[in-house]
Amino acid sequence: MGRWNLILLLAVLFSGTALVRSAYDARLLFTELDRAQAEGRRLEADGQRLQAERHAQATNLRVEQVARERLRMHAITPALSQELDTAVTASAPAKPGANQ
Repeated sequence: MGRWNLILLLAVLFSGTALVRSAYDARLLFTELDRAQAEGRRLEADGQRLQAERHAQATNLRVEQVARERLRMHAITPALSQELDTAVTASAPAKPGANQ
């Protein structure tokens, strides 16, 4: 009978140790899951913020402002435009060697 008691005692100790270890692992996994979910929420918020910033940067007013300041572009006025007379260019003589 003493031998059976020793075997049963070892089985109870082993199962208790396994239970404590599995509970510890479950807690570790839960905290890791909680951290991952918090990181996901933070990344989602950052993504929404970046989308809003991109949308704000892409407005027509902002694009025009950047074009004026950085690229030194300006709006076309009639004083800066030139008209091309298509009648003069169409009746221009052909170049020698073309269409021969």
